[in-house]
Order: sequence, then C-alpha cells, then structure tokens
Amino acid sequence: MKLGTQEIWTASIVLVTALFFLSGCTGGRVAYINYLVPTGGASSPGAQVIQSKDCGSCHTIPGIRGANGSVGPPLTLFARRTFIAGEIPNTPANLALWVRTPQTVEPKTAMPNLGLSEQQARDVAAYLYTLR
Repeated sequence: MKLGTQEIWTASIVLVTALFFLSGCTGGRVAYINYLVPTGGASSPGAQVIQSKDCGSCHTIPGIRGANGSVGPPLTLFARRTFIAGEIPNTPANLALWVRTPQTVEPKTAMPNLGLSEQQARDVAAYLYTLR
C-alpha cells in the first residue's frame, strides 16, 4: 500500500498535534516554570532568617525544619497568593514591608515585629516566593 502526499501530510499534522498536547502532560501534577521574583534578596539567607527568628513556631513553612506552627496561617504555596494578610497585594515591596513592620499594614495583627533589617526582610520575601 502506497500512501499519497495528502495522507502523509494528514498523518504528520495529527502526529505533531498529538505530540504538542502530550508534551504538556505532567501525570496530574501542575508544572510551573521556575523564575525569580525580584525581591532584592536571596532565598537561602531568607531561610536562615526564618529559622533563626523561629517563624515556624507560628507558621507551617515548607522547607524549614520544625516549622509546623498553627497560630498563624500556613505559608504553603505563598507565592500563589494574591494578598498579604488579606490587606495588601502580594508584591515584593509589600511582602518586605509586612515581614519587617507588620503593624504598619495591619495595626491589630498578632504578627510580631521581629526586628528584621531591610535586607533580612527582602531575603525572607525571596524565600517565601519559592513556595509555589
């Protein structure tokens, strides 16, 4: 059986289309493109700050040893959130402001002022944005 040009083109289009759609399959897992959110900080020092300030006593924080607190909200998938503290848009500047001086955003918040420097706040923000 000899295939004609039309049949070859049709088979090629079907194959390319199938490969295109199958390339997006992730076995039920959501695939995300890794990219850096420009915070002016670095995630590794941010993780160290989070550990040293014992943020995990109040929050569940993936990747931080012993961070399984339930007083504050879990920070799982933090990078996907739209708002911080239900008050301000989740942007790098707002997040750094929140972790540095939470009472300036929400005066009656239970979140304590941890005495972070501007750089520490940016580093913490960089770490939280890795939580996708």
